[in-house]
Amino acid sequence: MKIKIINKSKHELPGYATTAAAGMDLRADLNAPIVLKSLERALVATGLFLEIPEGYEAQIRPRSGLAFKNGVTVLNSPGTIDADYRGEIKIILVNLSNQEFIINDGERVAQMVIAKHEQAEWVETIQLIETNRGTGGFGSTGTK
Repeated sequence: MKIKIINKSKHELPGYATTAAAGMDLRADLNAPIVLKSLERALVATGLFLEIPEGYEAQIRPRSGLAFKNGVTVLNSPGTIDADYRGEIKIILVNLSNQEFIINDGERVAQMVIAKHEQAEWVETIQLIETNRGTGGFGSTGTK
C-alpha cells in the first residue's frame, strides 16, 4: 500500500524495523527537549502529515520498551488518525513513573500501525440473538 506523506521534520521517514513488523516507529521533532515530570503529559510533534486512503486509519500506539523501562506511554492508546485528517501527527505522551523523563529530538516515542476498518450501519431491533455468555461481562468468564 502506498500512502502520501509530507515530512517537515529533521528526521527520516518512519519505517519498519523488521520484515514482519506491524508498526513503524515515530520520532519526536523538537526544537528543545521536553521534560515530562511524574504524571505529566505532553503533545509531541512529529513533523509528519499523511494522506491515508479512505477505509484505513493510522493507529498510534506505545513503544513497549519506553513503557516498560521508563513508564512513558501513549495516553489515548490506540490513538486514531482518520483518513480525512490533514494536520500534523502529534503524540500524547504521559509519564506514569515517579521520575521525570526527558524527550529529546529524534527520540522514538510511539509506533504507528496502518489498519483497515469498516463503517457500521445500525439496524434497530427490539431483540438480539441469545448466546451462552449472555450479558456476562467484566470478568464473568474468569481470570485464569
